[in-house]
Amino acid sequence: MTHTYAVVLAAGQGTRMKSKLYKVLHPVCGKPMVEHVVDHIEEIGAERIVTIVGHGAEKVQDQLGSRSEYALQAQQLGTAHAVLQADEALGKLTGTTLVICGDTPLIRPETMKALLAHHQETSAKATILTGIPEDPTGYGRILRDSKGYVERIVEQKDASTDELQVREINSGTYCFDNKALFAALKLVKNDNSQGEYYLPDVIEILKNQGNIVSAYATDDFEETLGVNDRIALSQAETLMRKLIAKKHMKNGVTIINPTNTYISADAVIGSDTVLQPGVIIEGTCEIGEDCLIGPNSHIKDSKIGHRTTVHSSVVTQSVIGEDTAVGPFAHIRPHSEIGNEAKIGNFVEIKKTKLGHHSKVSHLSYIGDAEVGERVNIGCGVITVNYDGKNKFITTIEDDSFVGCNSNLMAPVTIGQGAYVAAGSTITKNVPAQALSIGRVRQENKEGYVKKLNLK
Repeated sequence: MTHTYAVVLAAGQGTRMKSKLYKVLHPVCGKPMVEHVVDHIEEIGAERIVTIVGHGAEKVQDQLGSRSEYALQAQQLGTAHAVLQADEALGKLTGTTLVICGDTPLIRPETMKALLAHHQETSAKATILTGIPEDPTGYGRILRDSKGYVERIVEQKDASTDELQVREINSGTYCFDNKALFAALKLVKNDNSQGEYYLPDVIEILKNQGNIVSAYATDDFEETLGVNDRIALSQAETLMRKLIAKKHMKNGVTIINPTNTYISADAVIGSDTVLQPGVIIEGTCEIGEDCLIGPNSHIKDSKIGHRTTVHSSVVTQSVIGEDTAVGPFAHIRPHSEIGNEAKIGNFVEIKKTKLGHHSKVSHLSYIGDAEVGERVNIGCGVITVNYDGKNKFITTIEDDSFVGCNSNLMAPVTIGQGAYVAAGSTITKNVPAQALSIGRVRQENKEGYVKKLNLK
């Protein structure tokens, strides 16, 4: 079995993006383009990945970390010059090298595997990934010989009338015999109007040496899309969303309106879960089976247990248990953990709180920096007063407690097991277990007082 390597071209500045963000770091479905590319390369089992960096090198390295080696292209002198920067890392190795651009996030691992397999089957020194668009205008055409091998690549401006009828085009992704690649790169010249060293020239060099150059045509031209501007970025987003939704629907997830549902590439969703229109699932999320994610919910970097409902709510960096109901219009802020068979109702905000199994915060409450036990009932309008303007403090509410409506719990404070807090109380001291705590001014009625004020 041949050794497989990859070179990712990620050194271009991307001026057409008109952005302060380096081009290959622009996200598609929540993840930088270059990270999608590296994900897919890892999936095909490449032994070494070398990413060619230039502008924004440190940011690309920060994003990919140890998943790749790096080579610097200090001056952008063309694609062949870029690949040549990997010579020190890969040049002496035996095997097959995939060369792919960091702005092509849609090329699937399955396509990469098929490209590599075709390369081996044809005993080629180079194999080009090609596509067949409806309209090939502007693309270099692939001209094949009678055996189906690549005769040459002809650019549109140089093509004859007959050659312009060819629809098969060069995608800009290749695989090469590794040693042949780096030997040919050293022969590429820059005698062109741009004064640059172009990777397609390697194809001509290998052909002139009598080597086989083959081509593998993907059955989905759209996956070859390279992102060079914001228009192409939006197209890539749309296409990837479609692919992601299709994958989940094949796995048993119901998506009511796929064109109006946004799912990150890293999301895991269980079967028989239903996603209603307007749902956004962002980052690394795990959603269980038989869940209902209601309209316009936004879930980010969170875990949702089986059979749980999230209705028109926001959940961020939190864990929600099984058979639990959240919303509508609830906000679960980071570092919260909601237990099983719990209820978070409408207009409730939870922040950095652990809420035990079977506990309820049904409506219009703020619970922050709290430890809430099991089977606790928190009434409407309850606030854990956790911040003094400088420091945050913890509120502890133990199992089987009941906190009445419109109560303020002045942290740090503990409500003991099975205790009751009367509605309208402001609690400033710990409440013992099984106690009733009332912290409000006694009501007085002054008969006839309104007449004395002459208000009526």
